[in-house]
Amino acid sequence: QWDPMITTPPGLYLASVGVVKPAAWLFGWTGSVVCSAGMLRFINLLFGAGNFYLLYLLLFKIHQKNKAVSGFQRILSTLTLAVFPTLYFFTFLYYTDPGSVFFTLFAYLMCLYGNHKTSALLGFCGFMFRQTNIVWTVFCAGNVVAEKLNEAWKTELQKKKDEKISSRKGSFSDLIRMLQFLIEYLISPKNLVTLTALIWPYIILVTAFFVFVFINGGIVVGDRSSHEACLHFPQLFYFLSFTVFFSFPHLLTPTKIRKFLLSLRKHPVQYSLITVISWFLIWKFTYVHKYLLADNRHYTFYVWRKIFQRHELVKYVLVPVYMFAGWSFADTLKSKSIFWILMYFLCLLAVTVPQKLLEFRYFILPFLIYRLNIPFPALCRQLLELAFYIVVNALTFYLFLNKTFQWPNSDEIQRFMW
Repeated sequence: QWDPMITTPPGLYLASVGVVKPAAWLFGWTGSVVCSAGMLRFINLLFGAGNFYLLYLLLFKIHQKNKAVSGFQRILSTLTLAVFPTLYFFTFLYYTDPGSVFFTLFAYLMCLYGNHKTSALLGFCGFMFRQTNIVWTVFCAGNVVAEKLNEAWKTELQKKKDEKISSRKGSFSDLIRMLQFLIEYLISPKNLVTLTALIWPYIILVTAFFVFVFINGGIVVGDRSSHEACLHFPQLFYFLSFTVFFSFPHLLTPTKIRKFLLSLRKHPVQYSLITVISWFLIWKFTYVHKYLLADNRHYTFYVWRKIFQRHELVKYVLVPVYMFAGWSFADTLKSKSIFWILMYFLCLLAVTVPQKLLEFRYFILPFLIYRLNIPFPALCRQLLELAFYIVVNALTFYLFLNKTFQWPNSDEIQRFMW
């Protein structure tokens, strides 16, 4: 039976049938055992184990040139990301998140190894768990394009023997020059043919997605009234704050704060302009979903009530925090090429901004992909991050299991959760 309120495709349910039906046939289990809550939640434990292995393989592949990283550090980072609180919590419930993360990370891994047809197929599986995962299919295609662009840009610099221009960072004039190069590269039929030959599996999948949206009359299936797309730009600010909170050992350091203040002093005009634009985006594009105000089971309800609803001006006062978060976030990615950063940022906008509801689960994949791509931190910071995640998980499970409550109009037990 299909509940018309369900808003995602049936990926999790098809995967469940694929696992429990053969198990039931093999062990002679009855329907009540096969379709029990415990058995269905066991599916996500399998995805959780798969995620652990995929995170390890991705860390190994992305940082394979860094010979200074020990095997212990890789395992420690893998363990830390595997127990990332928002994802780890839902590994023990029957939610789409572990499966969604599994197929998306698997698609990303295959993309990095150049198996683009497999990557696109896994991207389709990820889409079947959550429609917004199509953005990460575009991200995989963007990885290929960014790599080719970076190679061509380095060749361009070599030709002109201009040592002052870097493929990663530069002045405003360098940025203009890079944009000119980008436009010239992408309007060349020869380059377009080369890129299309590389990323055609992703193009087919994205085309099929648009056909689905056209036939379906929108991206959402089921209860569309509660999941309307809009331009909710402050979602980007919430994501950056979320990332600083969960990566504070790497992003919230005295060195980074000093560097940010120095940058602030050197570029007051640019930061003033960013502040004004941020205020405008908050003023015109802040949306408050009815679930955020009504559902007191979720932590976002308390974040909104305790912080944002204290005063009308709070959301504007927080802009300096967002600016530091954004600067620190970008600073940790400076080891990546400018084309990769641009591609990731566009995907980040596409996956966060259209969401009206502030929901921490929507930040899991962009956070993991960001965290996988930053340089390996010092061992003490990794240990601090892991210890922090363990404490947060312990508190979350304690509240979920022991601090139950009831709504006045319902006999069901309610629990605090992400």
